[in-house]
Amino acid sequence: MITGAVLGALVSISSVGAGAIGVTALVLLYPRLAIARIVGSDIAHAVPLTLAAGFGHWMMGSINSQILVSLLVGSIPGIVVGSYTAVRVPDRVLRFSLAAVLVVVGCRIFL
Repeated sequence: MITGAVLGALVSISSVGAGAIGVTALVLLYPRLAIARIVGSDIAHAVPLTLAAGFGHWMMGSINSQILVSLLVGSIPGIVVGSYTAVRVPDRVLRFSLAAVLVVVGCRIFL
């Protein structure tokens, strides 16, 4: 519950990404769980969390509709492809891919 509270605050304040921090926390908390299950659980958590944070920003008028539509148009096909792929790729490959993405994102934050 503490992890969820921290994620909620960080997503609302910084848009750091419920997935990036959430999946990292879940991997640390449940290292033996299959990555596809961790990712699925994180997405099931991130969707309502992100919707709540997005609704708050919408009510404050801090959303750019053009950017939102553009992101959705690209994201929806990506979700379908990613979901289909995640359950068919070996766990070891998913763990490496996830780690690589998180390292790149972490490096980009500091550069």
